[in-house]
Amino acid sequence: MKVVILQSNYIPWKGYFDLINDADFFCFLDEVQYTKNDWRNRNKLYSKNGIFWLTIPINKKSVNLKISEVTLEDFHWQEKHFKTIIHTYCKSPQFNEIIYFLEDIYLKHKWNFLSDLNQYIIMKICKYSKITTQFADSRHFSLELDRVDRLISIIKQVGGTEYISGIAAKKYLDGQEEKFSQNNIKLIYKAYGPYKQYFQNLPIFENFVSIIDTLMFVPQSDILKYIVSEN
Repeated sequence: MKVVILQSNYIPWKGYFDLINDADFFCFLDEVQYTKNDWRNRNKLYSKNGIFWLTIPINKKSVNLKISEVTLEDFHWQEKHFKTIIHTYCKSPQFNEIIYFLEDIYLKHKWNFLSDLNQYIIMKICKYSKITTQFADSRHFSLELDRVDRLISIIKQVGGTEYISGIAAKKYLDGQEEKFSQNNIKLIYKAYGPYKQYFQNLPIFENFVSIIDTLMFVPQSDILKYIVSEN
């Protein structure tokens, strides 16, 4: 069984979902330190004026907490983000379908915790995109203190035989890759892309923006064709 373990991000880019799609079992690792100015509470959108950040304001007292403990400053940002996405993509071909999707996230819920919001969005997008990977939350597992032992422990608890990691996580594994083979777990580094391009209605195609961009331009039935690596 292939396992992916990763921190939850806010409306992640397509590569995040490509990684999820490769796995049989995906575990949100939100019982770790929140990192400031990272992907946990922000991501990029692409408008006619270029790429810009959409950032969730977090409670300043949450900076030194686990991701799962980070609280949000208030609820006002929700309507602001909703309106910003609407303004950015109102002329996109899939807008009328995705508007209801966004209303559920931003207008029908009030989010107190960043982790709850991120996980809800990610699982909702996976369901919409027909990704059938099983999900779990690291808070429901017995966790080791060492970062690599923690990953291995989760993999073993779910009966995993392969661990898929983004190539950027080599630094996170900190030269301890041999621990996986010692525990009969095959370590695989994911190569992102190349990805099939779609018409963004802008001069230069941008891959590294939120999945929201893809949803706005690609019909639901074709989503997987554009978020799964072509190699």
